[in-house]
Amino acid sequence: MDHAIARTFLEVVKAGSFVGAAEALNISQTAVSARIRVLEEQLERPVFVRNKAGARLTPAGEKFLPFASSLVRVWETARNVVALPPGRSVLVSLGAELSLWSPLLSRWLLWMHRECPEIAVRTTIDTGEHLLALMQEGGLDAAVIYGAQRRPGLVAELLFEERLVLARTPGQTGANEIIGIDWGADFAASLRTAYPESASPAVSIGYGPLALDYVLAVGGAGYFREGFIRPYLEDGRLQIVPNSPTFAYPAYLVLSEKTDPALVLRLRESLRAAAAGSR
Repeated sequence: MDHAIARTFLEVVKAGSFVGAAEALNISQTAVSARIRVLEEQLERPVFVRNKAGARLTPAGEKFLPFASSLVRVWETARNVVALPPGRSVLVSLGAELSLWSPLLSRWLLWMHRECPEIAVRTTIDTGEHLLALMQEGGLDAAVIYGAQRRPGLVAELLFEERLVLARTPGQTGANEIIGIDWGADFAASLRTAYPESASPAVSIGYGPLALDYVLAVGGAGYFREGFIRPYLEDGRLQIVPNSPTFAYPAYLVLSEKTDPALVLRLRESLRAAAAGSR
């Protein structure tokens, strides 16, 4: 199948109409209709129901959706590998969760620039679940995520382990003003066990650095990665709540079983060097 057909299908899904897809792809609506017609002929099933409101997926279209995404990703990966920039001999694609981009991924990029000038680099920031799905589809060589789950074809190994500590702004007493921060299901369960009488937090934030900005601005307490808040502890803007429980927060390097062994060694070396410098 022509990858352009799969991409057109995805654009119709995204836009909700053939007109919107045509505008996004900078082609005519007639061309969009022709590509979808070819797709439906090849699948022998209609993939969209057209009406005045736009276009919605049929059951067959719903089933085809993940395959279309895979086709486009594989094509993009193949194009990147074949069209390597001058002076680069190989491409490495690495994914990381949002909370790991700083400082780990930043340090890794600098390490690769300094130590591996022959390697082209592509990075992706996304949720752990999406990164694992991308790896299974062949869209990534490796990913760094918290709380890796077992997936067929993927191997996870501990990269480093952080601690989540309860920190508060000066002047706060106890841990009554703990804000909610999304550190995953395991942390949430452990927190409920440690504080069984606590009510639901009045403020919940899904991203640690944003939660830190909020606490520093308005006061309060929250669980943060110890290494990330060390500068704030040292200059007195935060303090550890005495006798508060701490929680392990392991980060894993997830590799595809199909990744080139030589590239695996490079990834281990570079990420461990970045992790050692980021804590």
